[in-house]
Amino acid sequence: MKNILITGCSSGIGFTAAQILHQRGFNVIATVRNADDKTRLEQTGLTVTLLDLNNENSISQAFQFTLDTFNGRIDALFNNAAYGQPGAVEDLSRSALREQFETNVFGTQQLTNLVIKQMRQQGHGRIIYNSSVLGFIALAYRGAYNASKYAIEGLADTLRLELHGSGIHISLIEPGPILSHFRANAFAKYQQNIDKHNSAHHQVYEAMEARLNKQGPTAPFTLPPEAVVAKLLHALQAKKPSIRYYVTFPTYLFAILKRILPVNALDWVLRKVSDNEKRS
Repeated sequence: MKNILITGCSSGIGFTAAQILHQRGFNVIATVRNADDKTRLEQTGLTVTLLDLNNENSISQAFQFTLDTFNGRIDALFNNAAYGQPGAVEDLSRSALREQFETNVFGTQQLTNLVIKQMRQQGHGRIIYNSSVLGFIALAYRGAYNASKYAIEGLADTLRLELHGSGIHISLIEPGPILSHFRANAFAKYQQNIDKHNSAHHQVYEAMEARLNKQGPTAPFTLPPEAVVAKLLHALQAKKPSIRYYVTFPTYLFAILKRILPVNALDWVLRKVSDNEKRS
């Protein structure tokens, strides 16, 4: 399991995963969206290709580059590239929702389907989706991201059934708060797509802006990206990889609460989390 393609490697989890796996002897192809990041990563010794998940041709070209570089064998795919579109659901335009799904779901799955076709010919492979705690519980003002991660989890669960016996393993990693540039990217999308002045939620958005622009962790139990990479390594190397990997205390906690609490009680807990964020 040495040849791995990792998406979304310009920073955070993707960059850390590419570095650590490269240092451990994996043959890594890291993808980024812009040429400056490509040059920067290549200077660290990584093999890098451009990939825009919103563009079908870019996906096809990155896949072909991967095949050529790996001499036709792709052992693993880590679907890491994604972003979060903040905002109340009622304030999300159709285009904002479409853009969220183009990257997090449609582009990711187009690449995955190409890789599956190759893995079927090989008779083996591992596909790991970087999902989120928000792939199985919802928090207010994250509706677009919630929905995209719920969709990814549904696709992954279905693929696991359809690929049974093929030698291709499907795993989900579900992190809670992780140190990354996620909030900075989310704030840019917020500014681009949310009209706070004409929203019923404009007071909430004031607190959201402060949280998105805050330096350092904004939530308890935040972990560094290495915590995700540790789970990724298990998914790549274990004889029987797990179906789901929880990362951070909030993910473990909410997984338990979702199993034991009635829906109304869980909603109460999730509203309390959102209320605390409004005051932060």
